[in-house]
Amino acid sequence: MPVIQKRRNRDLPQINERIRFPTIRVIATDGEQLGIMAPQEALQIAEERELDLVLLSDKADPPVCRIMDYGKYKFEQEKKAREARKKQHTADVKEVKMRYKIDDHDYKVRVKQAVRFLKDGDKVKATVMFRGREIQHSDLAHKLLKRMAADLEEVGEVQQAPKREGRNMMILISPKK
Repeated sequence: MPVIQKRRNRDLPQINERIRFPTIRVIATDGEQLGIMAPQEALQIAEERELDLVLLSDKADPPVCRIMDYGKYKFEQEKKAREARKKQHTADVKEVKMRYKIDDHDYKVRVKQAVRFLKDGDKVKATVMFRGREIQHSDLAHKLLKRMAADLEEVGEVQQAPKREGRNMMILISPKK
């Protein structure tokens, strides 16, 4: 049971009474250095100002603490994390499927789709499917995928060369930076 308790305490932020160092460097809310002192003195100053004593860096010598409103600080950290997640774009893999006997117009439609996907910042997986004995013509599918890579050269770059996976042959193209 004590092991679980210790682990739980380690996860909690080191603020106020949880700071266990003989001496600490204290910084005020406005950035002014109050000097090196015992944690009890710093805690007393923080309580007078109705704020918290928060450990910023335990690696420094002596450890650095700041007097601040911990609730407000925690809220701002969470807000920054939310904003970062909002701005983050995950690149999905969109698939364009076709057969090696594809007609020229249909092929152009697939290229247009792939261009749109690449411009949106997604990766494109172009797949040529085989049925029955068509698998004997994998060289034609290889040519078709090479042609597609050449047609998409200005908006994307080949991330994975054409390769066979069972009854399919595929190529992976990622957007250019």
